[in-house]
Amino acid sequence: MRVRYTDVDYRVFTDAARLVTEGRSPYRRATYRYTPLLAWLLTPNVRLAEAFGKLLFVVGDLAAAVVAYRALRRRGAAAGQACGCCAAAWLLNPLPMAVSSRGNAEALVALLVLATLYFVEAGSVGKAAICYGLSVHMKIYPLTYALPIALHLQSPQRAGGGVVGTGHGKKAEFTVVGYIWQLFVKMLNRDVLLFGAVAGSVITALTVAFYHLYGWEFLEHAYLYHLTRRDIRHNFSPYFYMLYLTAESKWSFALGLAAFLPQLLLLLVVSIAFYRDLAFCCFLHTVIFIALKPALKCKVQDVKDEVKRRKEIPRQVTLLTCL
Repeated sequence: MRVRYTDVDYRVFTDAARLVTEGRSPYRRATYRYTPLLAWLLTPNVRLAEAFGKLLFVVGDLAAAVVAYRALRRRGAAAGQACGCCAAAWLLNPLPMAVSSRGNAEALVALLVLATLYFVEAGSVGKAAICYGLSVHMKIYPLTYALPIALHLQSPQRAGGGVVGTGHGKKAEFTVVGYIWQLFVKMLNRDVLLFGAVAGSVITALTVAFYHLYGWEFLEHAYLYHLTRRDIRHNFSPYFYMLYLTAESKWSFALGLAAFLPQLLLLLVVSIAFYRDLAFCCFLHTVIFIALKPALKCKVQDVKDEVKRRKEIPRQVTLLTCL
């Protein structure tokens, strides 16, 4: 049986965009678990052409490569070397190429995250905060980058300082607790406060606006669902078997939340250890967040409806695409 190239989520996006053009909530479309902003961006799918969203995601892919190129050039890479790295790692990589052309919106999130890192290292704190606020609104996982960004904004490389010390002419105390305490105290500077205020304002403004339009279902599907979701069938998480065995237990919800603790601890350690190299630190954050999340699932695309439409023998075909 021939299977369509288009991602099943793209049909969900398009259906949600159609609901928006009709003045209804995008959450009337089952399995739409994203910000309404995405449905709004894809309304040309309904008004112009259904391929508009795919073209938008491909443009986001190309823009992400441009930002990555500029970031490498800023770090001292030669033009040819930076161009080769972007081409090999992104532009000619079949994975992001397929993801965006099939109709997945991850290219937009990647662009916003890369723009955030670029503007932070370039010293444009306001622009970085706007991009960061938009990225968190689009997908909640960039929220984990807040700590390394805040630590980077007060790092000696930017402020011109040296080894973290007591600040009173005394010998620096290299205890772990003292070092961590001084890091967090030094975060209370102008750049960090500006970044937090602007990013927080962007997130708050979008959240309030969409809550006003769509009410509680917006918060439930766009944010809360991703924190409380449980999947004991299509799950590759290291906690899968524990969550499977305790699915009917009264401690099930508490164990699901406790599964986040090792993840949070590792994110804290990595932030403190590698915040000076912000891009590498955020890369480690992403790996930890994905590898240790309680619901590390494979997307199951059910094409039973397509089989029925073709009047073939009804059966379920699953395509596994690791997220």
